[in-house]
Amino acid sequence: MRRSIPAPAEQVIAAIIPAPLPRARPPRPPLPDLPHPPTRPDQAEAHLDVGRLDPSGRISARALLHLLGWPPGHRIQFDITAGVITATSDPAGRHTIGATGLLATPAPIRQLCHLTAGDLVVLLAQPGRDLLLIHPARTVARLLAGQFAAGNAG
Repeated sequence: MRRSIPAPAEQVIAAIIPAPLPRARPPRPPLPDLPHPPTRPDQAEAHLDVGRLDPSGRISARALLHLLGWPPGHRIQFDITAGVITATSDPAGRHTIGATGLLATPAPIRQLCHLTAGDLVVLLAQPGRDLLLIHPARTVARLLAGQFAAGNAG
């Protein structure tokens, strides 16, 4: 009859190899400066359009999307800057141009800009910067009214 021998409480390896000493992590090296994109004459070129949000938050902006070179399935990233929605081309973007060429704005972005179904938006595309700006029409109207009231119209 065999007896089972209990395993030793300590392991031999732990007794031979000491625990590592705590060390502070070395500081991360600074990121290199990226080169500035080449400036082209069309960088200032801008194209305007007006759209209306449908109940799903989509905007028909096919002409501007075509100018930007953003076909259906093209990946984009949305951000908000000073109350304006910015859409930029991003290969790792979480959003895509719809199969029918519609621009679907995410619900959280619409909520932060106080946009609801049926609202008018002013779209500004800058192909040289690969950028689409979406302004609530009421914001553009307020800016223009302020310019007119200040005597800067024309």
